[in-house]
Amino acid sequence: MTNNSQPTNAGPGRVPSSGLPSPAEAAVELEQALFEIKRVIVGQDHMVERLFVALLSRGHILLEGLPGVAKTLAVSTLATVIGGDFVRLQFTPDLLPSDLIGTRIWRASSESFDIEWGPVFTNLLLTDEINRAPAKVQSALLEVMAERQVSIGGETKSLPHPFLVLATQNPIESEGVYTLPEAQRDRFLMKVTVDYPTPNEELEIVRRMGTSPPSANPVLSLDRLEQLQEVCDRIYVDAGVAQYAVDLVMATREPATRGLPELEPLIDFGVSPRATLGLVAAGRALALLRGRNYVVPQDLFDVARDVLRHRIMLSYEALAKSLDADDVLNRLLSVIPAAAVSPLENQSLASSEVDPAPSQNFPAPTVGTLLDPTVELPPVPAPATAIPPPPPSASLSPTTNLPPTSRANKAGEAT
Repeated sequence: MTNNSQPTNAGPGRVPSSGLPSPAEAAVELEQALFEIKRVIVGQDHMVERLFVALLSRGHILLEGLPGVAKTLAVSTLATVIGGDFVRLQFTPDLLPSDLIGTRIWRASSESFDIEWGPVFTNLLLTDEINRAPAKVQSALLEVMAERQVSIGGETKSLPHPFLVLATQNPIESEGVYTLPEAQRDRFLMKVTVDYPTPNEELEIVRRMGTSPPSANPVLSLDRLEQLQEVCDRIYVDAGVAQYAVDLVMATREPATRGLPELEPLIDFGVSPRATLGLVAAGRALALLRGRNYVVPQDLFDVARDVLRHRIMLSYEALAKSLDADDVLNRLLSVIPAAAVSPLENQSLASSEVDPAPSQNFPAPTVGTLLDPTVELPPVPAPATAIPPPPPSASLSPTTNLPPTSRANKAGEAT
């Protein structure tokens, strides 16, 4: 879960307090760190970017993908780049909570118990194949993720800062696995699906990793990373952008009242308020990576699937139709209109002077049927709420972004 103490009143022209880098300077440093990881990792741009989003927003991340797609390598390389400690724990069915958080040990010399703290006291904790661990281990990890502390024998010890849990799981395993409970899945800020590399990327993997694999160099320090996290906390979020996050979340709980009656039988339970906080926190981090000190609706749109897919609970009818969370979210994102905000143009992110630009609204995403084409859905009726009816011929593909917005938004796109 993300940090709930993030300020929301920082305006787009405000400069961070003394000693902190400006958003433009922070974006340059983060870009250098990202490029250092790309020296080792071939492809997987989406996963690498989301790792930085989780790092800046202090949120845990769940990576789901087949074996051999560089999940573990990406996490270990990230630890090297930020100059932090890294621990990898291979989860197995015989793992015990004491193997994770530590245990009490009897010291005969002092005739007393000492606490031997476990390997979770690190900066980046990789829990490999987390769904292979039994319920007791997962419950022990829950306190680590939620409270960032460990309690043993009446003594509580806080984890180091920064601290991040990066979990992996294999989607094809069905034997000897324990499905993560909904409460623990909700503690992850994002769930990122990792696909196979393309043919060109596969050829580059053979060339680059065949004989002498490259290694990453430290680019940041832990102190600098905490400063960048504070800069991320100060990224401005307009009220209209925050309302867009709320609209997306409410559409998973009350789809019929949001112009999506065809999703009503497909969703058992909508997402929790942690999803709203996660959308805003991840949007801040993505805006900083793209060199802006304010969030635009496109940022929320881009992280929505990663933040929501593991929190939404589908009904048996949806599973019977072979629909997954992404199918439902694609439909939802194509109908819910984006916020109308006025971005600032010709603005230096490092300056406190703000020059307002002419008002330009972000166009709302149009409607398109993004579910499986073999599944028949009733037509979207004209909603009774203030949501405008969609154009009859507009459609989006699952990978299509929002329409181009303003020059200010284009200027802040990620390199």
